[in-house]
Amino acid sequence: MNRLRSRSYANLLRAVLEVNAIQPYRAVELARRLVGQLKDRRVAVLGLAFKPNTDDMREAPSIKIVSKLLEEGARGVVYDPKALKNARRIFGDSVECAGSVEDCLKGADCAIVVTEWDEFRRLRPDDFVRLMRSPAVVDGRRIYDPEEFKGKVKFAAIGLGE
Repeated sequence: MNRLRSRSYANLLRAVLEVNAIQPYRAVELARRLVGQLKDRRVAVLGLAFKPNTDDMREAPSIKIVSKLLEEGARGVVYDPKALKNARRIFGDSVECAGSVEDCLKGADCAIVVTEWDEFRRLRPDDFVRLMRSPAVVDGRRIYDPEEFKGKVKFAAIGLGE
């Protein structure tokens, strides 16, 4: 019985790792669903660090997300309260590094929230409407209430089950 249970746990762990590996690409897919083709679109990426209150980008989902956006021809603009220095090292000149969340969102066609910084949690739908060219938000961390965004901005979130 223990061998069977161990095999079940191993299968479950393998499945979890597979889902985690594709989640960053799901965020880009949701962005595409909201705004159409990403080529030449300004896409704001909010949060680069693996988790809030750190500058650690090792194996951060933001790396896959930004790379996929660039591969699709999007113009990436990124912001993170602590990880911009690491982002510049990783992405070089291929993305614009904004100095604030407002500068990151200004004129964007879509925003993807990757790290759940408190500063991003405080953003309301009106902030996205005021700052973005065409407000479309992908909530990659489920920090927003979808009902609050309904009818104000195009909105999608990882795990909402479209």
